[in-house]
Amino acid sequence: MRRRFELPKKSSTFALNITSMTDMFTILLVFLLQTYSTSDVQIIPEKDMRLPASSSSTNPVPSVKLVVSKELVKIDENKIASMKDLNFESKDIDPNDSNFILPLFTELEKLSKDESLKETPAIKEGRILLQADAALPYSVLRKVMYTASMAGFPQLKLVTLVGD
Repeated sequence: MRRRFELPKKSSTFALNITSMTDMFTILLVFLLQTYSTSDVQIIPEKDMRLPASSSSTNPVPSVKLVVSKELVKIDENKIASMKDLNFESKDIDPNDSNFILPLFTELEKLSKDESLKETPAIKEGRILLQADAALPYSVLRKVMYTASMAGFPQLKLVTLVGD
């Protein structure tokens, strides 16, 4: 006659197998780490500034922050020049070169020659994060890009909003 298999009688405690649960939490952790994006650079748009929209979602790297709004131009928090009717004032433009913005060049050159900042990657590699109002004409942005490259900052990235 065949005997039925019987489990040996143990104490009445229940043992939980946590291997499956550990695998599940590991997969969940890997998923969350891959989808969570962090950035070393915090960008806060200027008041009353409308940034252009883009589908790109790359994170910014530490750079010199240049803001060109409808009213002013500033580097970090220092006002460099004023804007009038969505263009630079004539006193800020070089009389010999209509694309050259004198105060912007002067400030960027000061940054590049500052001994305490000379070894930072943003200055060394010439990187600028440009916040420009969407209403500004391309001619204004072209002048900014031209002047920045002349001052030793050829890597210019435009800050945009994702979507819209």
